[in-house]
Amino acid sequence: MASAASYLSAVSQADARARAHGTTPTSTPALSLSSSITSSSEDTVLDESEDYADGLSFPRNPPTSEQVFDTLHSEFGHCANDNYRYTSMHPQGAEIKPWEEKEPPYYILITTYLSYIFLICLGHMRDFLGKRFRSQFYRHLLPYDGHAPLNSDFDSFYTRRLKARIDDCFSYPVTGVPGRTIALLDRYSLDHNLTQILTGGTTRALNISSYNYLGFAQARGGVADAVEEGLRRYGVSTCGTRLEGGTSELHHTAEALVASFVGQEDALISSMGFATNSTIIPALVNKGCLVISDELNHASIRFGVRLSGANVRMFKHNDMDALEGLLREVISQGQPKTHRPWKKILIIVEGLYSMEGTMVNLLGLLQLKKKYKFYLFVDEAHSIGALGPHGRGVADYFNVSPRSIDILMGTFTKSFGAAGGYVSGNKALIDRLRLRGHGGPYAESISPPVLIQILASMASIMGVGPAALPSAPSLKHSTRSSDSTITLRQDMAEQYKYPGPAAPSQLPAWMDLPLNLRDGSQASRACGASPSTRATSHAGSRSSASSRTDTMAVFARMMRTRATPIVVVVVAYPATPLVTSRVRFCLSAAHTKEDIDLVLRACDEIGDVLDLKHHPDTADASSSRFLFRDESDGKTTAQCMVVVTAEFAATPRGVCGRIVNALDEPGASLSPSPQAAWRARLFLFVGFALMAGGLAGSVSVLVLKYLLHAYAEQYLYYGYANVAQNVALMLSAVILWISQSSGSEYEYNLSI
Repeated sequence: MASAASYLSAVSQADARARAHGTTPTSTPALSLSSSITSSSEDTVLDESEDYADGLSFPRNPPTSEQVFDTLHSEFGHCANDNYRYTSMHPQGAEIKPWEEKEPPYYILITTYLSYIFLICLGHMRDFLGKRFRSQFYRHLLPYDGHAPLNSDFDSFYTRRLKARIDDCFSYPVTGVPGRTIALLDRYSLDHNLTQILTGGTTRALNISSYNYLGFAQARGGVADAVEEGLRRYGVSTCGTRLEGGTSELHHTAEALVASFVGQEDALISSMGFATNSTIIPALVNKGCLVISDELNHASIRFGVRLSGANVRMFKHNDMDALEGLLREVISQGQPKTHRPWKKILIIVEGLYSMEGTMVNLLGLLQLKKKYKFYLFVDEAHSIGALGPHGRGVADYFNVSPRSIDILMGTFTKSFGAAGGYVSGNKALIDRLRLRGHGGPYAESISPPVLIQILASMASIMGVGPAALPSAPSLKHSTRSSDSTITLRQDMAEQYKYPGPAAPSQLPAWMDLPLNLRDGSQASRACGASPSTRATSHAGSRSSASSRTDTMAVFARMMRTRATPIVVVVVAYPATPLVTSRVRFCLSAAHTKEDIDLVLRACDEIGDVLDLKHHPDTADASSSRFLFRDESDGKTTAQCMVVVTAEFAATPRGVCGRIVNALDEPGASLSPSPQAAWRARLFLFVGFALMAGGLAGSVSVLVLKYLLHAYAEQYLYYGYANVAQNVALMLSAVILWISQSSGSEYEYNLSI
């Protein structure tokens, strides 16, 4: 097995070899509209052997003399078609329906369980035989020289016997900028993914796996120049915690700008997004408090609640009726045993749920908040910067005041191309969190280069200088707050305040952003843009992706080995439930419409090969197929037979692409599947066979009980579990046969 040092050495050599093919300049001149990138400009870490005809490094259609782009095509796609731009905002009066998860088809469930049963049985057999005949390879799992094993064979079983089979789909080593495209370091394995060997070559692929929603992952331009200058002035690190010498003027500047950007009174920044939740929540609630959490909240929220010691209750995802019923119960009953009133009730939700692609029902939550007087915590890790007409998150999207939300949390990783997180609220609360939060005395502070990236990217979204007056019937400037704000009144609509451009005093005096970033012209042009912030494709629920983990791995490999490679993220157990593995597409403002068409065509073709196109219900518009439509000539330019859920955003940077519902098109039709009958009979037969095999296995276990006394209980347990599993599969097959005979399953044939 290769050591960690040799692996890191190989990565370093491969990275150096890749960079040697292209000359990276020692300085990055500021790019403006006058110094634009053309097809002849040098790229970052581009291999001279790459095929530029694939459209990844350079556009297939070179820009005309009238088209001026100030970004590298490999980092931020060149797209000037305004017909695909879309403003992200909630339609006034539109109803927000509760989210309902659709179960995968029965045969998907059966084959998924079969795969796991087979791999688990095979893995235990390999462990049983390996410990006796090849003990030198299992020494780390057995007591040795008087020491107990650090990792037991049971705890590490899933990692060793299941995840290792698809390890090549995770932790891709990359080099260069993770922008619109990314350079993968080629690797292979000779020992079934136990170790990976780097070949020294690279492959440039379309990147739909990085959290680069607004396309700020660039190595050149005004933001990169500001980071370079900040590195010269402040160095790499502050070498301390926030409460012990690690706070510089950049931290105060960044916190003030973040508070102004999100529309809150004050803000506190942290060096890690996960740690923001896990260290701040214990400072908000403790014993005697109640946390009501959405069932699909992120692991960082769950970890923070667990550390706090507060009681926790879960409610069905985005279901306001279930939440109100739970509120009535907990308020009337009080604390367990004593029935004393709760010290405080805190409801925690996410603005945009990364695994489902659904958005919080903020309007319903605010109505309940006025009625039941609880505190509201909104995690905007995936929504800040990417949702709303001004990119200010879910409050901006729903046109409500940010100060109606008690605590707004977010991260800088997704939309701002930086690292870390923040929490914002009123000044008294934030001052308390600076002392009570574990991150203040124990966590290192954000490094200066990252702070400069946050300041420059956020300022380029806001613009710097006097506020530009929005078009509205009436306007009134507000001077009661120290922040630059504008109050917008439109007819009888509720007043909504959003921060205006950043004041020059809110940025370091030495920071000199290019004109197109500083005056907000780029943001003004792209405010009608439509970056599809996140598209999530997962099993049997809101898409047609299979729930079988092995199929997800094959899907990722097939996407990566296409003529134009595509890098996707596959998510499986334990990050998701066992039967709902999924493929997740992270789209960015850096992508063009051609990029999204390419991804949709790939999903269509691979979906046919892997039999991924299954969806039991298309009654809900949010769970139907989508097409990309060229609104300039009214023709459908690409067809996607894979169901995709997506959120849109109007931000300073926009992807050319608009998604429309295919079932709204004339000629769209649904027809029954002719394969339904033979599938039902096949799985009924398989169910009977499995049940017979399970009974035979249980008899074998009873025999082993007298032959292997040391392992009798363990094998008896697995034998009974196998019988129960097979009986469940048998019942599933019977239910499937009944449902098929009544014609309840359909495969959809879309013709337009």
